[in-house]
Amino acid sequence: MKDKVRRGGGRNQAKTDANSVPGRKDAVGIRLDDDTSFPVKIQGAGVEPFELQVHVFWLVQDAIMTLLSRNEVCPRSNLSLALAGATLDPLAQLQNLKGLKAGAMLRLVEEPYTFQSARVHLARVLELLRTSGPQDALREGRSPSILQALTHAQTPESSLPNGKNLKRSLSQTKTESTGQDGAPPEYLLPGSSERPLMALLPHSSQPEAPSYLRDLSLSCWNPPPGHRKLQGDFLYITVVTMEGRRCDITSCPKGFFLNRSTEDVFDPRPAQSSPVCHCLTDLLCHISPGFKQTFTTLKNRPPQPPVEVMPTPYHTLSWLGPPCATRTHKNTFSRLGVDDQAATQAPDWNEELQAARDLPQGSLEERLQRDKAVLQVNSAFVSAVMQGAETVVDGFVEPVNRNPEDPAFLWGGLFMSQGAASAVFGGERGRRAAQRLELKGVQAYSDLEGLQGLHTLPTAVVDYRGVRLSAQGLAPGLEGSEQDQGTAPPSRGLLYGVNAGPQESPHRRQLLELLAHSAKSLSLQRHVVLAPNGHQVPLFTSVDAQGLLGADGRFYLLDVFRSFPADANFCPEVETENFTVTGEEESNKGCEEGENKKGCIKEGWPEDYHTNTDLPRSYPHGLCRLRPELVQAFIQHKHCQFTQRVRKLLDENGGFEECATSGDSRATAAVRAACKDVGSVSDIIFEMRFNPNVFSSGVAFPPSENTSTKLQERLLREAAAFVITHQIPAFLESCLQSSEAPVDGATLKNALHQRGINLRYLGHVIKAITQSEYKEHLRHIMRTVIAEIFIRSTKRVFNSFLQGVDVPSLSVAVSHFLSCLLVPHFSPTSVGEDTKKKSRRRGRGSGASESTPWSTLTGAELWNLVCQDAAETYNVSDSLGSGPNHLVDLYGLQKLSLLREFCLKTGVQLRLRDYYFDNQNKVPVGPDDILNIIPVVKHVHMPTVDASKAYHAAQISIQKGLLDQAHEQLKEAVYLYGRVCDDLHPEAGYCHSLLAKVAFLQGKTAEARSVQLKAVVISERVLGFDHPNTIQQYALLGVYVYAGGETALAQRFLLRARLLMLTVHGEDHPYTATLDNCLGLVLAEDQTGQFLKNALKLNTSFFGTTNLQTALNQHLLAQWMCRKGDYRSAMTHEKEALTAFTSLFGEDHPQTRCSKDFLSTITKQAVKVERTLRQAGAECTEATVECLSPTSDIILEQLVLVTGIRKITQSDRFQEYKQKHLELKAAVAKELGLKLPNVASMIANEGGKSSDQETGCGKEPEGGGNPAAENTSESQQGQQVEEASLESAGDISANGHVVEPAEQSQQKERTNAEGDKAASDKVQTVNEMQSSSGELNGRIDVTASPSALRSEVTWADVVSKSVVASGTGGKATAVNGVGDGNTANGTAEE
Repeated sequence: MKDKVRRGGGRNQAKTDANSVPGRKDAVGIRLDDDTSFPVKIQGAGVEPFELQVHVFWLVQDAIMTLLSRNEVCPRSNLSLALAGATLDPLAQLQNLKGLKAGAMLRLVEEPYTFQSARVHLARVLELLRTSGPQDALREGRSPSILQALTHAQTPESSLPNGKNLKRSLSQTKTESTGQDGAPPEYLLPGSSERPLMALLPHSSQPEAPSYLRDLSLSCWNPPPGHRKLQGDFLYITVVTMEGRRCDITSCPKGFFLNRSTEDVFDPRPAQSSPVCHCLTDLLCHISPGFKQTFTTLKNRPPQPPVEVMPTPYHTLSWLGPPCATRTHKNTFSRLGVDDQAATQAPDWNEELQAARDLPQGSLEERLQRDKAVLQVNSAFVSAVMQGAETVVDGFVEPVNRNPEDPAFLWGGLFMSQGAASAVFGGERGRRAAQRLELKGVQAYSDLEGLQGLHTLPTAVVDYRGVRLSAQGLAPGLEGSEQDQGTAPPSRGLLYGVNAGPQESPHRRQLLELLAHSAKSLSLQRHVVLAPNGHQVPLFTSVDAQGLLGADGRFYLLDVFRSFPADANFCPEVETENFTVTGEEESNKGCEEGENKKGCIKEGWPEDYHTNTDLPRSYPHGLCRLRPELVQAFIQHKHCQFTQRVRKLLDENGGFEECATSGDSRATAAVRAACKDVGSVSDIIFEMRFNPNVFSSGVAFPPSENTSTKLQERLLREAAAFVITHQIPAFLESCLQSSEAPVDGATLKNALHQRGINLRYLGHVIKAITQSEYKEHLRHIMRTVIAEIFIRSTKRVFNSFLQGVDVPSLSVAVSHFLSCLLVPHFSPTSVGEDTKKKSRRRGRGSGASESTPWSTLTGAELWNLVCQDAAETYNVSDSLGSGPNHLVDLYGLQKLSLLREFCLKTGVQLRLRDYYFDNQNKVPVGPDDILNIIPVVKHVHMPTVDASKAYHAAQISIQKGLLDQAHEQLKEAVYLYGRVCDDLHPEAGYCHSLLAKVAFLQGKTAEARSVQLKAVVISERVLGFDHPNTIQQYALLGVYVYAGGETALAQRFLLRARLLMLTVHGEDHPYTATLDNCLGLVLAEDQTGQFLKNALKLNTSFFGTTNLQTALNQHLLAQWMCRKGDYRSAMTHEKEALTAFTSLFGEDHPQTRCSKDFLSTITKQAVKVERTLRQAGAECTEATVECLSPTSDIILEQLVLVTGIRKITQSDRFQEYKQKHLELKAAVAKELGLKLPNVASMIANEGGKSSDQETGCGKEPEGGGNPAAENTSESQQGQQVEEASLESAGDISANGHVVEPAEQSQQKERTNAEGDKAASDKVQTVNEMQSSSGELNGRIDVTASPSALRSEVTWADVVSKSVVASGTGGKATAVNGVGDGNTANGTAEE
């Protein structure tokens, strides 16, 4: 595949290829050879002949599916293809068909309908007639894509619905459609407190969809009587045309025809002169001229990109719905009945999923087909779970058992239950935790590579109306015998588990081999526990897990909710018990406690740990487990300790080299001692494994396990302490160094989870921020954490609140709850009269709501319940204060942001309108504002293996500075994502974003723009229209369209990003400063100042004055002052910038010299203007000012620097080191008599580059090209050696930069925080990369999980934040990125 991709040719990356196979639509940038695709001609079935591009590896059915999506063919269905008169087998590969070559003629053949295929055809017709747009997505509760509405010219007067709140939205829409002269609306200006929701979702730019028919429904004569069934009648359909004509249509095997039936008379005979049409729309065009006209327009409309119209694999919740839900409800012809599930057998979800997983994986093509099949099955399963949850909770399904405490339901092939609330695990909280952990365990075992023989059931967890249901596919052979029990497998198939009993069989041995393999991958230790009957049972898993052989011959592992090690910070009562089960062990422990009471219990805790952290402590449930990310981070930490310990022991015994070469036992002894010190489970190699049953209640170990258990207790205490001592400080440090810190609850959760920090540690994150010297710089993190605690505690109260609400009162109850939550001192009496009036208007009995318990809830009571939950869960007693206004005043939280978070977590969908929370006498959220409650599903994420590998390879290539190679790998990854998931996947979005960046840095602006447009749509539809990643994608898109000269569009996108940022978090966040700097650069001159000043205020408050981002800000302000002619203020700001650059880089750095030159130019200009004004008046002032105005190229370079696409070099030490290294290499070669002809020229080249660095006069490649390409081979040859040397050089700081000694103290003061971003953020890019540009960043670890990497501190792909490593450029990038001796403002020095 790589060869195919790399040889090039192929189609334009920017274009949408409508001819591509489903799953391959709009595959950006994949280049296929002439031998893999060729054109064929299509004709027949009543369509105009046209040409179709097909690929040799397609099946015939792939070609048919592609044809059915073409405008020329749609909505026809039930077609086959014929070649030379012979009908083709749908499962045949095109490359195996004789006579099929370029230019061959394929004929479409209309096949006879069956009852099922006729229904499918009707569904296709309806899909075409139901127009789709943002409003339709909102009606379904899905996140819409707004990009198209923003990109096209707006016509607000005709497209916006009536409403008193729409003036503001109108002004905003007009603003975003105007050019450079239009000013941003007031609510988007810095300092505005107005947050209009109506502006969030601009309406579609397309005119209101025409009406095709007045009605289309099943006829009153349907279903056909027996004698007509025997003559082939499937369905009778009634149509009312726009002309008012009522017709009855018969569906039969040949197609559709008009019959003679009326409302009163049944006459199934064909009407006179009625044709039999294979496609229903052909018949409708024959009946109705109006339909024919509008349908022709529909067919001729330009095709939308597939990524905008194809359904997403999983439901992405939109917390806002249409502004006028009643008026926007349209006749969707649902009475035709084709949307209803056919009365077929419920799908066997487990068999479908396992059959997809068992597909062959030998070749790339087979793996792609398998990944796509698995994703499609899981997507359908999750969709069924959503539908099943609504059906079950709404009361349409009777439980299959008679247990009111734990009712179980069978629906649609799903087994759904709440799970039994166990007092051991902590009641309701423990039940929910067990369901969540079961899903995590299934995910962990599903992700294991090379374990095809071990299966887990399809699993999902769904929250709906306050109830959490666990949904699973039915296990084979279990559903019949276990309807009453629901969970315990039959003993006949139980091969593994505490209750399996002693048995020996080939199947059991095979299962144990699989479990041993999985235990190694998951770092789980083999151990022995005591069964209830006293037998010793060896286990590779948690004590609850059960392995069985299903009736289908597959091995299944069930009940994996305790697969991960226990969190010792939150199980103190279990720890004190310490598994004293057998008498011998108990007496042994008693003796040990007598000798040293604290020693054995507290071994593993740091000194004064309990005093400083108040841990370990109890928790509301007993299922606190460590995250797998934390386990891996802890193992890496212990490995570092191990290597340091070995080196230290070897140094004490004569040194590393002597011990390694002497052949005696010193090296072995050092390894053994180090293994013992760090707690390795092996004494000869470093190996860390964990026992998942240690610190688990109700588990007994035999005396033989005593030593191992003690070691495991120590390791788990160390791992628990590692969260507090290492991971939380590392998280806060990454937030300090990045302007892309978490913005909302979702990004905060991902950031914490990437480091293995569970959300139960949020209270400790607050404590760490409070104790930090950078508390003020971390206020945005404190705000986000407080909001997350508040919303999570509120959600738990809301779940129990909903249990006492009957269905007719749901909207009133939810609106009442939100009013109590967000309005201080809200009491139901203040709005009682209003509610009564509304109830009377609706025809309900007045006062019915007053007698229900939920209606008496007050704001104070609710606040007390939330605070109580927060204190129990997060150990924060006073952080939430006395009411919602306390959160607003103390932390700067927005009530609108809290409302958004609440809706996203609970599935509540609100009407799109502006909400006001300050009026205590008016209900802020009314019953009519609650549009829906949508099930929120947690599901297993299916991997896209080959696409992810290509994406990882591209990330590594970028770190090495190999942009051309990365570009090819990213195009391959994009193609593979398109094949598997039609690009509608979060990882595909991140991959597109990174591809756009790399293309932009290579000077391919048009490609970057088109790819980024797609990245925005993917983010909007897959993550959410207001997800933080979407905000960042809009900002990057603004840069790329500005580079293409579309200034008005760039303004619109950046204003959109700022609007979303204000809604999601507010103005007080470092990323707002980034957006404001961008707006200050692209907006008209009179609007620039306030955005730049606000950005400077934010950057200074978050990062201090001597920070790279702040210094850039100062320079931009100085540049703006020069444009205004205010040279005195410009000098002040540029002096501040010069001070910062000097402090960061030193006197000789090109950036410092550039700033100094610019300051000198400003001074000269100021003197010149002053002299001119004195001598000749003000006539020449404007000309003077004009010469200091930056060009669009300079503004673009500044945008690139501000957004982090490219970074300024931090130090020149690396070039010096590299030159010395090459000289040393040459000297060694000379001494050994080796011929290295390139070394001298390399040194000469390096000298030239170094001098370019010194003078700052390097020539910039035109269009941001990639000089690295010239020296790729040199880079690859010298890379490994130089990386290894660099690691031992000792000049690398924690974030991967080479740092001067003088800079190290500044690092502690965080002066270069923004310039460095996070350690994971360091990626080598840009036109400044030379032959060995990869060495510096070669040390950077690529996180194993791309999803975790993308979602922590950044909103998209952290790797896509491109940075220039120290001194690798052939040119010094100044603040404005201009070279050739130009000063920082882009004008020539005088």
